[in-house]
Amino acid sequence: MKALYKKQLIILLCLISLLAGCSQVEITGRKQFNIVPDSTMNSMSFQNYGEFLTQHRVITNTSQAQMVKRVGARIQNAVEQYCSQNGIQDKLNGYDWEFNLVDDPNVNAWCMPGGKVVVYTGLLPVTQNEAGLAVVMGHEIAHAFAKHGAERMSQGLLVEMGGIALSTAMKDQPEQTKNLFMTSYGIGAQVGVLLPYSRTHESEADHLGLVFMAMAGYDPHEAVTFWQRMAAANQGSKPLELLSTHPSDTTRIKQIQNLLPEAMTYYKPQ
Repeated sequence: MKALYKKQLIILLCLISLLAGCSQVEITGRKQFNIVPDSTMNSMSFQNYGEFLTQHRVITNTSQAQMVKRVGARIQNAVEQYCSQNGIQDKLNGYDWEFNLVDDPNVNAWCMPGGKVVVYTGLLPVTQNEAGLAVVMGHEIAHAFAKHGAERMSQGLLVEMGGIALSTAMKDQPEQTKNLFMTSYGIGAQVGVLLPYSRTHESEADHLGLVFMAMAGYDPHEAVTFWQRMAAANQGSKPLELLSTHPSDTTRIKQIQNLLPEAMTYYKPQ
């Protein structure tokens, strides 16, 4: 009887949290669940980002490193312009943008809350050029802008950590909380209970990323050719879509092609 009551109480608390924590993603209009304050996410981001950089070789003063910073700055300006035009500058409160290239053969990149971006050297042979890199960086920055990590963190606190408050989790279960944070931003992410939301986030980040790269002066059509290159690189090694946190290459390319007319309305060649 006690177990049943406890289960019902957790369900009730989850429903209350869902009602209290609903917000809306810009551009797509999707309703999302988020109970983690931006200030807390930014604080965790800055600490974990600093730790990551101390544990990896950051490349500076090369043409590739300069390209990462240049593309990042242009997309940053696009995001800031979008927020200014739509009267939502407060969404960038606490941002402290940073763009770094690290020496790592993995084909990867990510953006933590507050605009903390890392690009791996292993990604650059696939991006091939600035526009290709803009596809990825626009996508990753879109994850942070849409607060996907905070949304996943909120889900994790309810599903994986029993609905405890983040402040309690950080105090009583610091390692588990840190792992949840890193997983929420695709760093060491594994297939798990949050998988269906992750595929939604990936498609949404593609959508926002196309808008941001277009506003930054990069032709959004490059997203199609980039993902075609990714499909070729992954041929024979890509997991089935059901077991992946990303849409299949074919699905993603088709979705991007459908979004191109909208993205082109934002395109400002430079």
